[in-house]
Amino acid sequence: MRNAQKNLSPTTNAGRREPVIANGCAVLQKIARLQAGGKPRVLDLFAGCGGISLGFSSAGFTIAGAVEFDREAAASHGLNFHGGDPSHSQPRDITKTSPNQLAAELQTGPTARAFDVLVGGPPCQAFTRIGRPKLREVERHAEAFKRDPRVQLYIDYLRYVDACAPLAVLVENVPDMLNHGGQNIAEEIAEVLENKGYICRYTLLNAAFYGVPQMRERVILLAYRREVANAVAFPEPSHFIDLPRGYEGSRSVALKFLNSDAADDANHYIHAPKATHSLQPAITAADALGDLPVIEAQKLIQTGELRRGARRFDAPIPHCKEPHTPFAKLMRTWPGFEAPEVLTDHVIRYLPRDYPIFSRMNPGDQYPQAYEHAMKMFEQQIELLAKKGVKVKAGSKQYEEIKATIVPPYDVGKFPNKWRKMWRDQPARTLMAHLGKDSYSHIHYDSRQARTISVREAARLHSFPDGFVFCGTMNPAFRQIGNAVPPLLAKAVAMQMMKTLKQMGGGVADEVRRTQSAVT
Repeated sequence: MRNAQKNLSPTTNAGRREPVIANGCAVLQKIARLQAGGKPRVLDLFAGCGGISLGFSSAGFTIAGAVEFDREAAASHGLNFHGGDPSHSQPRDITKTSPNQLAAELQTGPTARAFDVLVGGPPCQAFTRIGRPKLREVERHAEAFKRDPRVQLYIDYLRYVDACAPLAVLVENVPDMLNHGGQNIAEEIAEVLENKGYICRYTLLNAAFYGVPQMRERVILLAYRREVANAVAFPEPSHFIDLPRGYEGSRSVALKFLNSDAADDANHYIHAPKATHSLQPAITAADALGDLPVIEAQKLIQTGELRRGARRFDAPIPHCKEPHTPFAKLMRTWPGFEAPEVLTDHVIRYLPRDYPIFSRMNPGDQYPQAYEHAMKMFEQQIELLAKKGVKVKAGSKQYEEIKATIVPPYDVGKFPNKWRKMWRDQPARTLMAHLGKDSYSHIHYDSRQARTISVREAARLHSFPDGFVFCGTMNPAFRQIGNAVPPLLAKAVAMQMMKTLKQMGGGVADEVRRTQSAVT
C-alpha cells in the first residue's frame, strides 16, 4: 500500500495511551465495502445541529455518528438524524471523548473500520499564533496539545483522522483561516494530512453560488486517501450573483497571504469553479421567505399576542400560501424533512421600541440610517407634544426619558453594522451565531411586517427545510442556525465527494482482493 501512515499513540486528557489500530487493512476493507454497494458512513465532528450532516445524508451518505459540545445542538442532531436516540443526542466534548470511546458508545465496532468519511469545522480561534511548527510537533510529541490548549480542538480533529482512517476528509471554516495572524492554517492542515497519506486541496466557496439564499463565504478543504483518488475536485456552481463589494473585499483579504512571497509554498490552494452569468440567478430573500405566514409585529403588540418572555415553539401557525418558488417548494418537500401542517418556530423577538424604526428603514439601511430615522421620530414626538402645549426642554430628564423610548442607545460610530434591513431581491448577508443574542443584522425586507426575521425564516435563509427541528427555545435555535454549514452547500460538496468515491479504479479493487486473500 502506498504512503502507509505511521502508527501514533496519542494521549487522552485522562493520561491514558490508546493504541491506534494499524489502518492499512481497514482502509482497503472500507474501499471493498463501498465498491460492493455500501453507503459511505459519515462521522460529523463539531457537528452543531447538522448542516453538513443534512447535506451529506441528502447526497446518499449515512450519518453514523457525531460529536457536538453544545447541549441543544447535540439534541437537535440526534433528533433529526437518529430519532432522538439518547446515545446520539448527548453532548460530547471532543477533548474528553476519544475515538475509541465514541465508537464504543455508538456501538459501531472497531474504530478504524467504523467511518468512511470525516467532516467538520473546528473553531479557527484555537489557532491564534499556532503555526506550522506546532502542527508538525503534534506528529512527534504525543502531549503537544498540553503546551497550548488553543490548538487542542484541531489536534483532536487530526487524531480522529488517525484513529478512524477515513477514506475522505472535509474541513470547513471561515476565510480568515487563510490568513490568520499571518498564517495559512488551511495549508498547514493540508500538509499534515498529506503526510498521513492523503491528497488534499482547499478553496473558497460562496453559498449563494450553490442555491442558498445567503451570501456566505467559506473555506472548504477536501482530502482523499491516495488509494481512493489522485485528484481533488470541487462542485460546479449552480447559480450566479455579482457579489457586493464587501464580499469581494473579504475574499481579497483572505487570499492576500496566498499572493505574497511568504506563501510560495501554499501549493494546496486551487481556485473554485467559476460562476457565470449563464447560470440561473441566485435565490433571493423574497424567493426564500415569500410563502411563509405574515407576522405584523406592531399589530401583535397592540393585541397583546406578542409579549416579553422566552419564545418557545408551542404556538402553531398554519401555512396560508402555497410554495411560490422552486426553492420554497424544496423547503416544504425535502425528502425526510417535509413541512409539518403548522409551523411552531416561526417566532420573533419582542422589540417594541424598534418596530416603528424598522418600518421606516429602506432596504440596505444599516444602523446609522436607522438612528437617523429614530431621531426624526423623536423630534416629531417633541413637536407633537409642543402642539399639545407640553414643552419639553432639551437635555431635561423628561427629554431623555422620551428619547430612550424611541431612539436606540448604541453609538453610531462604534456599531455601524449592527443593524441591516435585507434586500428583497438579493440573497441575505451572512447569518452569524450572534443571531442567538439579537437579530438586528437581518431585519425583514417587508416594511409592513417591520421586524427581525423569525427562527424559521433564518432556517430558510440557511437552506434548512421546514421539517428540520431545532431543540431549545428561540435564542439557542438562532445560534444553531448561525453556526451551521448551509445544507445545500454541504450537499453540493457531498455530491462531488460521492462522485469521487464511486470512481475508485479497478487497481484498488485488485489490491483489496490480494490483501484479503493474504489475510485469509
